[in-house]
Amino acid sequence: MDRKQTRVVKIGDRLIGGGNPVLIQSMCNTKTNDVKATVAQILKLEAAGCDIIRVAVPDRESAESLKEIKRQIHIPLVADIHFDYRLAIAAMENGADKIRINPGNIGGADRVAAVVNKAKELSIPIRVGVNSGSLEKELLEKYSGVTAEGIVESALNKVKMIENLGYDNLVISIKSSDVMMCIRAHELIARETDYPLHVGITESGTVKSGTIKSSVGLGVILYEGIGDTIRVSLTGDPVDEVITAKHILKTLGLRKGGIEVVSCPTCGRTRIDLISLANKVEAMTAEFEHLDIKVAVMGCIVNGPGEAREADIGIAGGVGEGLLIKKGQIIRKVPEEKLLDALRDELMKM
Repeated sequence: MDRKQTRVVKIGDRLIGGGNPVLIQSMCNTKTNDVKATVAQILKLEAAGCDIIRVAVPDRESAESLKEIKRQIHIPLVADIHFDYRLAIAAMENGADKIRINPGNIGGADRVAAVVNKAKELSIPIRVGVNSGSLEKELLEKYSGVTAEGIVESALNKVKMIENLGYDNLVISIKSSDVMMCIRAHELIARETDYPLHVGITESGTVKSGTIKSSVGLGVILYEGIGDTIRVSLTGDPVDEVITAKHILKTLGLRKGGIEVVSCPTCGRTRIDLISLANKVEAMTAEFEHLDIKVAVMGCIVNGPGEAREADIGIAGGVGEGLLIKKGQIIRKVPEEKLLDALRDELMKM
């Protein structure tokens, strides 16, 4: 795929846009003023592969907590601000690497200017965020409801507002829970601007349904070369957001490294507990993220060896036993209860 060329923006020590790798974002669901809980969650997200983390800043205490949170983490910290422009200023003064605002809900032009001037003083990027649920009344009337065109116009109007204040260190985010509308909106805005785009399907749902919606929507958007950072928005543990995002990027070839586990859907020929085994293999291989290989878990010896041949290493189940296959060659037969350990031993050698 051809990546849309966007300008480079620096967030903390990370660069986005300009052909840099697509980075994964997530957002804490802890209370930001609970520094211990928030730091603990961020460290878990870092371990899972999160590149940039966002936290809510609903009050002054939360804004002031950013200083201590940032001291204990290792990835850029983004402050999410709504309604009170003073919180945006306080967040930047306390070390936020980027702020997320909707200029339409933090007050008049003077308040937006105060935020922009502080960002300019500290060279902090601003993410201009517009969701389908926050569309202005005049645009709802103009387009007879929420549309992709309305979302894009709203975002570009807000960008223009900040540009008119002499600042262009910006990232744009336009989101909708409607997958097709979200795709269309990103296609439109990618033609109109070269600012980096943070992409995602907002309020996509639970881990199960949200993963499907996000994979479809983000898959199309990213395949079209659009997007410089992504977030998979799920109602659940933020770690699941990061894991899903990594799988999406790896499936599209936008992120390398880490083990890819492929497994067959099972059929009537299966004579081992493949479903349980495949889940155990996926969990076990998480500790080998530094390996860039494919691991196959196949359910029978009829076509298992053939399909596993395309993987670097694999298992093909039999009756109470299985074949351990490496680089297309059968290494040995292994009792079913020892297959997982045998696979792990081979990974350790690799």
